[in-house]
Amino acid sequence: MQRHIAILLFPDFSNLCLANAVEPLRAANTLAQRPCYRWQFLGLGPGPVRSSSGLPVTPERVLGDLQSADYLFVMPSYGYREAARPALLRQLRAAATRCGCLVGLDTGSLLLASAGLLDGYRATSHWDVLTEFEEGYPEVEVVRDRVVIDRDRLSCGGASTTMELMLELIARHHGPMLSLDVGALFMHGEGRGAGLPLPGLAGDRVVRAAAALMRRNLEQPLSIAAIARHLGLSQRGLEQRCRAAAGRAPREIYALIRMSEARRLVQDTGLSVAEIAARVGYADASAMTRRYRRAFGRSPRETRAPAAAR
Repeated sequence: MQRHIAILLFPDFSNLCLANAVEPLRAANTLAQRPCYRWQFLGLGPGPVRSSSGLPVTPERVLGDLQSADYLFVMPSYGYREAARPALLRQLRAAATRCGCLVGLDTGSLLLASAGLLDGYRATSHWDVLTEFEEGYPEVEVVRDRVVIDRDRLSCGGASTTMELMLELIARHHGPMLSLDVGALFMHGEGRGAGLPLPGLAGDRVVRAAAALMRRNLEQPLSIAAIARHLGLSQRGLEQRCRAAAGRAPREIYALIRMSEARRLVQDTGLSVAEIAARVGYADASAMTRRYRRAFGRSPRETRAPAAAR
């Protein structure tokens, strides 16, 4: 099932917030080898919308012309107070009837609350405005969390937490392994001190840090014990975290990440199978081919054959 995401941009929107919303969707499509998501940009009127750093984005249509979407992302960033005008709030309320879920990115929750679209919901926003949020909208249960998902209302606290929200959506829609692979592609969660899980989310930061470390070490794979030590865990502790978050052992996660990279190299480069095997940590190309076939149902050469025939 392909999901349609509409992203409403406002003048002075955050480039980082937009990238953290869209790039995980693009990566999910690429890694899954199918169109899991499609997205479009909306504006308040015709013409380009400029970000806070001057980047122009030309929306495909205006908010009032949106017929339907699975998700409507609202992303005002720095200009949320000026945006909360009666005409826009009416448009948001009308759009809410045509969209499955509403998402407040950064300060977008305040606009949704201004339109009465978060009454009776739990929500969060950028931490700089949480006190204003709490005091101004008593009908909303404001939560001081990075990401909040309450039924058909989603919110997050800023640009960096937008990535966390997107990874959680990918996990819910397509399973934790694709979410982990997307996160690892962006090295999301890597580094020491990332050991606290996100309550209620599939995105255990330790597991994401492990996946990012795995992706960085494909040609010479690390032992699971070495990965656990790097993260300040016992090997058994890492095993437990991976099984709880992804339903797989760390070794299985590592193998799937290596195969994902092998498929990318098969499709996007002219490297030989032996060269690809070496790049994903296999001294024996035959062993890599067997693993590849188990993962994808066909060999690397069979993967290339349709493209070569075109």
